[in-house]
Amino acid sequence: MKTALVWFRRDLRLADNPALQAALQNCERVVMVYIHSPSEESPWEPGAASRWWLHHSLAALQAALRRLGGNLLIAQGPTQATLMSMVRRFHVDEVHWNRLYEPATIQRDTKIKTGLSDVGVAVESHPGNLLFEPWQPTKKAGGPYRVFTPFWRWCRTRLPEQAPHAPPGRLTDFTVEAERETELAALGLEPKIPWHSDFRPMWTPGEIGAQAHLADFLSQALAGYEIGRDIPSTAGTSRLSPYLHFGEISPRQVLWSLRDALERQADFDSGHGGAERYLSEIGWREFAHHLLFHYPDTPDQPLNPRFVDFPWREGHELDLEAWQQGRTGIPIVDAGMRELWATGWMHNRVRMLVASFLTKNLRVPWVAGARWFWDTLVDADLASNTMGWQWVAGTGADAAPYYRIFNPVTQAERFDPEGRYIRRWIPELADQAPAVCHAPWVHGSPPSGYPPPLVDLKMSRQSALEAYQSVRG
Repeated sequence: MKTALVWFRRDLRLADNPALQAALQNCERVVMVYIHSPSEESPWEPGAASRWWLHHSLAALQAALRRLGGNLLIAQGPTQATLMSMVRRFHVDEVHWNRLYEPATIQRDTKIKTGLSDVGVAVESHPGNLLFEPWQPTKKAGGPYRVFTPFWRWCRTRLPEQAPHAPPGRLTDFTVEAERETELAALGLEPKIPWHSDFRPMWTPGEIGAQAHLADFLSQALAGYEIGRDIPSTAGTSRLSPYLHFGEISPRQVLWSLRDALERQADFDSGHGGAERYLSEIGWREFAHHLLFHYPDTPDQPLNPRFVDFPWREGHELDLEAWQQGRTGIPIVDAGMRELWATGWMHNRVRMLVASFLTKNLRVPWVAGARWFWDTLVDADLASNTMGWQWVAGTGADAAPYYRIFNPVTQAERFDPEGRYIRRWIPELADQAPAVCHAPWVHGSPPSGYPPPLVDLKMSRQSALEAYQSVRG
């Protein structure tokens, strides 16, 4: 009787899970394990918001497996030694996992695969977290893409046709009588200070929550997505990013659900506006992983080498702290930062605005912003976080030119014309007219309790452009 071990990582689902499916097909007995070893992802160990999500996602997976008669063993690392111990303990013949693509995890997983193979264990890694492996799309002349449009054109004509795999039926667990494993609470993932109290009403980590979010999006927001995606005061986006990051839903499931929602393949391929626009957002996620795989230094180094010597402002610590706290005096920026702190999430349009203000108007290094997002976002993903910050900062691939500086006032007037988003997150402005919500300093002194702007938008924009000239080349 053959035994397989499935190593769960950021693929915390039962449906459309290639590693789990292969193990169940190949072997009569399957051990399912999660190994907590965050230091192995250094220097980008999961942040506080991600750890909160991980705790509840693991609890959801444990409950789902137990309903089927299975069990999730939870252990603490180091990973290679822990896997070796479990291989011996359960007489494992095969080990399966779904691939991750961050630089640290690639290096670790390669070492683990070699070590297991050396002791005679069959090891197979599977493509379960992307539509395409990061090395698959290549330019005609060879090499990786650095511009999204041709990258997505390559992908768009090769989308997978295979339907997602259904979850397994009943499972037979033979590990329940083994000595007690690590309890989930012992991992210490939940915050000791209840700053996360507003997370739970908004989020339901786990596979069931992912499917519910997807269903709500398809029925309520997809048709108007092209416009609604830019309006931060409405629920016009899918908010699937944390579920995709933790693998509680696969991109292939999302793709298939889009097709199913449009009823016929021909309708999908002919280009339904909302579906096509949302699908391109999945494409940006693919592009982010493509870039990180080929340029592994980019989480803390600019892809464009000209920006290595960019003159970021010295002594910016107090401005960075004000930005983190939503106290910059620029309402749309502060609303976004307060939404982030309260919910672990921020609307994508507003993410661009707060990042532009930090890197252009305050001229604080983009890595400082990326680090704050990394700690506070429930959907913190190294590939997407890196690409997003480098895009706004103008230092990366397919980047907005550095001289493209978002004006937060005109952006607020365009995408939050009635000030609903600003009023929701900035109670100091709750009773103000829209014009005051957008730019209170223009209408006299700011309302009581709300700070004046940290910088003059026009002057700070000019300073940013002058700094850019020094590295323009």
